[in-house]
Amino acid sequence: MQDENGKAELGSPAVHSATTAQNSVHLNGYTVTENAHNSTATPSPQAECDSRAPSPVPAPVIIPREQWGGKYEFLLSCIGYCVGLGNVWRFPYLCYRNGGGVFLIPYFIMLFVTGVPLFLMELSLGQYGAAGPITVWKCCPLLKGIGIGMLCVSTLVCLYYNIIIAWTFYYLASSFQSPLPWSCDAVANVGLCGNATAGNGSTGHRLSPTEKFWNEQVLGVVNSEGLHDPGPVRWQLALCLLAAWVIIFLCILKGIRSSGKVVYVTATFPYVVLIVLIIRGATLEGSLQGIAFYLTPDWSRLANAQVWNDAASQVFYSLGIGVGGLLSMASYNKFDNNVIRDTLIITGGNCGTSFFAGFAIFSILGHMAWKKGVPVGEVADSGPGLAFVAYPEALALLPGSVFWSIMFFLMLFMLGVDTLFGNMEGITTAVLDEFPHLRANMLHKSLFLAALCFCFYLMGLLLVTNGGIYWFTLIDSFSTSFGLIIITLFMCIGISFFYGVNQFCQDIIDMICPCPGWCIKVLFYFKACWVFFTPFLLLFILTYIFIEMYNTSLHYGSYVYPRWGKALGVCMGATCCLQILIWAIVAISKETGTLKERFQKSIRPLNSWRVNNLNNINRVEERMEPERVEAPFTVTLTDMDFTAMNWEMGSQA
Repeated sequence: MQDENGKAELGSPAVHSATTAQNSVHLNGYTVTENAHNSTATPSPQAECDSRAPSPVPAPVIIPREQWGGKYEFLLSCIGYCVGLGNVWRFPYLCYRNGGGVFLIPYFIMLFVTGVPLFLMELSLGQYGAAGPITVWKCCPLLKGIGIGMLCVSTLVCLYYNIIIAWTFYYLASSFQSPLPWSCDAVANVGLCGNATAGNGSTGHRLSPTEKFWNEQVLGVVNSEGLHDPGPVRWQLALCLLAAWVIIFLCILKGIRSSGKVVYVTATFPYVVLIVLIIRGATLEGSLQGIAFYLTPDWSRLANAQVWNDAASQVFYSLGIGVGGLLSMASYNKFDNNVIRDTLIITGGNCGTSFFAGFAIFSILGHMAWKKGVPVGEVADSGPGLAFVAYPEALALLPGSVFWSIMFFLMLFMLGVDTLFGNMEGITTAVLDEFPHLRANMLHKSLFLAALCFCFYLMGLLLVTNGGIYWFTLIDSFSTSFGLIIITLFMCIGISFFYGVNQFCQDIIDMICPCPGWCIKVLFYFKACWVFFTPFLLLFILTYIFIEMYNTSLHYGSYVYPRWGKALGVCMGATCCLQILIWAIVAISKETGTLKERFQKSIRPLNSWRVNNLNNINRVEERMEPERVEAPFTVTLTDMDFTAMNWEMGSQA
C-alpha cells in the first residue's frame, strides 16, 4: 500500500520485502550489506556515483469500474432481467406442454433447492469479486472454463431471444390497424369465424384467426417442410430484428449508466398490463375450465424426465442462472450491498409473476376451449407461439382492443429488452474485463458493441426465414438444457469444495457486515444446499435426463425433428459444458510440479482475487497488493548521504 505521497506504508508488502531481503547499497564506492543488526563494508567495483535519481517505475493504471446509481437501479435491473418473457411466454407454455398443474411441483422443488441458492451464489460471487463471469474465477483458476461456458450459453440465448422481440415488433406494428388483423371483425377472417367446420389440415382442430395470423402472416411456417427447408428470409421480420438490435445497441452503449435508468419504466410498466389481463380473463366464459387445467396435477407425468428437465431449465432460464448476466450486474454493486435480501426479493417476485401470468394465459385458453368445444389440452399447439396465439385473442375480446394490443406488445418488448440487457451485459462485461483498454476508450468500446450486435443480427437471419421457427425451437430446447445444468453443477461444486463453502459464507458476511441475525440463520440453509442438496439434485436430474430424454422425440406441432437435427442440438449443449474441461487442462498445464501439485496450485485463489473493493471507499485499506516479484536492487547514494550517515553514527557513539 502507499500513502498520499506515494510512499509505502508501514506493514505493507513493500516495506516487509525491503526489511527482510538483503539488498546492495553503494556508499561512495563501497557496498554495504544491511540487515537488522549490523552492516559491513566491502569494496565495490562501482567507484563512480551517479547523482541522478532513478526514474520512477510507472504504476499500472487501474480503470475504475462503473457503479449503479443507487440500490434501486440494481434491484429493478435484476427484477427486469428475471421477470421477462420467460414468465409470460415460456412458463405457461411449459405448463401447457407438461400436463398443467403437475409442472408446478417440480418447478417449486427446483426453485427452492437449486434456483434460490445458486442465484445467491452468483450474486455474491460477482459482488465480492467485482469482475465479470471470466475474470471472477481468479478465486479458482481451474474453473475458468465455467465463465467461458457461461459466455457460450449467453451467446445462444441472445441469438434467439431477440427473435421474440422481433415478433413483438411485428405484432406491435399490426396493432395500429382497426380492426385488429387477427380478430373476427377483420374482413379476411369473416369466413373463418363464421365457418364452424374450418380447421387446420395438419392438426385437425378448428383454426382460429389468431392461429392463422401467427402461422401464415408472421412465421410463414406453412411454406417450409422442416429444418432442411428454411426458405427465404422474411423481410418484414428481418427489418423488425434490425430495429430490435439497434435499440439494444443504443441502450447498452453507455453501460449501466443508461440501462440503469431505463429499467425504472421497463421493469414496472408490465405489471399494470398483466393485472388488467388477469381481471379481464377471469370474466370470460369458460375461464374456470382453463384455471382448473392449470392447477390440477396429472401425477403420471412426474415419471417423465422431460417434465423435470423443463422445470430445471425454466428455473435457470427465468432466473438467468448460469448465463453470466447476474454475475456481471452484481459486479457493479457496492461492496456492502445486502445480497441475501436482494436474492429473496428478486426470486420471490419472479416466482409470483410466473404463477400469476399462468392465470392470465389459462383463463384465455379456457375461453378458447369453450368457444371451440374441445378440451383445454387440445385448444392450441403447445410451443413458443402460445403467447402469440392466446394473448392476441384475449386482446381482441377487450373493449378498445387496439389500445390494449399496443400496450400489451409494448409490455412484451419491455420485458424482452430487460432480459436481453442482462444477457448482453454478461457478454460485454466478460470481454471488457479481459481487455480493459476497451473500457477506457469509448470509441473502441462503441465499435466493439456495434460489431457484436451486427454479428448477432446476421446469425439471427436464419431464424426469420419461413422455417426459422424450427431452428428457434431447436436452440431453445438445447441451449438451456443439460449444458446449463452441468455448468451450474460445476460452479456449485467448485465454490463449495475448491474455494471452500465456509470461506464463501464468510465473504458474504463480510460484505453485509454488520450482518443481521436472520441473514446468518438463512446462510445455514444455503450452506446445506450448496454442499449437499443442490449438487445431488442436479446430478440426479442430469442422470435422469441422459437416460430417458433422448428416447423422447423433439417436435414442433406435427413436425418431428430428424436425428441429425437432434444431434446438432446436443452438440450445442456439449460445446458449452466442454469448455470446463478444456480450460481446466489449460490451467493445470500452466503450473509446475507433479500432477497433484499442479492441481493444488490451480485451485488456489490468485493474490489479485481480493483486490476487489475499489468500489468501496471505506474498505480500500483492506485490499491486498497484486502479485509482485521480489528481486535484488541497487541504491546509489551521493557524498552528502554518506556524510550524513557518518554524522549520525558519530552522534550515536
